[in-house]
Amino acid sequence: MTELSNSPADEALSIALARVEPGVTTRWHRLIGTTERYVMLSGQGVVEIGNLPPRAVAPHDVVIIPPGCRQRITNTGSQDLLFHALCTPRFRPSAYEDVDR
Repeated sequence: MTELSNSPADEALSIALARVEPGVTTRWHRLIGTTERYVMLSGQGVVEIGNLPPRAVAPHDVVIIPPGCRQRITNTGSQDLLFHALCTPRFRPSAYEDVDR
């Protein structure tokens, strides 16, 4: 994860670039008090949010993750899965929680 914009001067929004290598699944986690949006840039994957059915994602898809919902994403393709992660309000490490499923 590479932060592109995350500043106390702009509390409303942070933007990061995420990269998931082929075959990798991120850890189950959630953001407390923060809505996250994935804007898919390249690659293919499957995103899991809360108790919703897994959803295939591809370039130009937008995924909205409500505050407190557990989430993870899997790269199902043969190239890196790249997406922007936009957090409102801006991401703070104290909002991040690992979840055991």
